Amino acid sequence: MTVRHDTPARPSVGIIGGVGPQATVDLMQGVIDRTPAGDDADHIRMIVDNDPAVPSRIKALIEMTGPSPAPHLASMARGLVAMGADVLAMPCNTAHHYLDDIRAAAAPVKVLDMVALTADRIAALPVRPRSVGLLASTAVRLTGLYDQALAERDLQALYPSNQDDVLAVIKAVKAGKAGSTQRAGIFAAANDLRAQGADALVIACTEISALDGALPDAIPALDALDVLADAIVAFARPPAGAFTSTTRPPQSMPQGEKA
Repeated sequence: MTVRHDTPARPSVGIIGGVGPQATVDLMQGVIDRTPAGDDADHIRMIVDNDPAVPSRIKALIEMTGPSPAPHLASMARGLVAMGADVLAMPCNTAHHYLDDIRAAAAPVKVLDMVALTADRIAALPVRPRSVGLLASTAVRLTGLYDQALAERDLQALYPSNQDDVLAVIKAVKAGKAGSTQRAGIFAAANDLRAQGADALVIACTEISALDGALPDAIPALDALDVLADAIVAFARPPAGAFTSTTRPPQSMPQGEKA
């Protein structure tokens, strides 16, 4: 199979998916929602490898009991490039710990960096924050993914004092539980970050992205999954034709929803 290394007028986007499966679908939906289209043919071609067999990032990075996901992710990247992808994207914050391995496997095709893109966007908010509260997996904290990216932009990273509770929510969402109990857990974590002095929040876990309406009022919030969807559209369509909606308005936790 001949691999194309130039970027055509209508590039194809390769999605390293399955990490997790719902986040992959959510990213695709976000790209569709952001693409100005009057017909099917106006949409962006996405080549998706939705492979949930990628080794667990939690087991590899937190529990230290599982294999590295890097070889599997690199293999997926090579496969997507072979199928004609002109740029790659991955809807998992934690898996960006292995970004160097993925980029080496995909070269010369570009791999979008969700962490750096999100740090750029949070630094460019109309009211620039000083401290950014991260709603993320414990693995993101252990690897310092966002700490470094934010520090390079003179921003401080903050994490919830109840990080174990956040990880419990993430595991519950992976198991298909995304009800009021999980929303309440993230609501409490977000308020804890506000109490620590966070000027803005970043949803840096795609499981937490699935919990719509779980954030408190009166604090700007940015979802890294939304930022990645914006970046895909900006790459695949002329900038003048794309629109964005990455900075979510403040939300309150819905009342009366049952888990």
